Amino acid sequence: MNSDPRLRKTALLVGASRGLGYAMAEEFLKRDWNVVGTVRGPARTQLHELAQRSPGRIDIETVDITMPDQITALRSRVGDRKLDMLFVNAGVTNNPNETIGAVSTEEFIRVMVTNALSPMRVVEALYDVVAEDGILGVMSSGQGSVSNNTNGKREVYRGSKAALNMFMRSFAARHSVDRRPMVLIAPGWVRTEMGGPGAPLAIEDSVPNVVSTLLAVQGKPGLRYLDYLGRTVPW
Repeated sequence: MNSDPRLRKTALLVGASRGLGYAMAEEFLKRDWNVVGTVRGPARTQLHELAQRSPGRIDIETVDITMPDQITALRSRVGDRKLDMLFVNAGVTNNPNETIGAVSTEEFIRVMVTNALSPMRVVEALYDVVAEDGILGVMSSGQGSVSNNTNGKREVYRGSKAALNMFMRSFAARHSVDRRPMVLIAPGWVRTEMGGPGAPLAIEDSVPNVVSTLLAVQGKPGLRYLDYLGRTVPW
């Protein structure tokens, strides 16, 4: 633990109002980090409650990352501040049994914009706020692995996460001389509102390991696709 609060590192967690993002905010606090966490709207969230219990440790920003002007406004508010980690957590799902041929255009767009396009817009806009020795992380999914898809199902969700992975590979290629490590994280199938009650992992099984996996890449440039235990996931 740092005796001097001024020496604490700071993580910007985009999408921290509930679920895995909120649990990550809790975990970073336990590890003596400060957190800037984003929520989508004006309603009071779990993150607000956590901030009230942790005075001076959490700043809350409001942004809907599906709205480009709100991403721009967030970047403006961050200003010249340098952060030790940027982690983008965003995800929606649809009917898991809906095939790509059956999904409506509107539903396809909703999932792809939320899961693939919007996180990349955040990465593009906020990457420069990450300190030169900082870390960039994005929440992916094991279901984004093309190689591991042997049973189909969740076709639209899978496609959106595979697209996110490809976009991050393109981003990393454009920034190949950069020394900042980048990580696509597969958190496992976790019992959250999105994961559902039948998921095999509890949040406490996944999130502390997710944070440890992120911190373990510090000082190791390049893009990695890792699961919550730090194991490489095949593209």
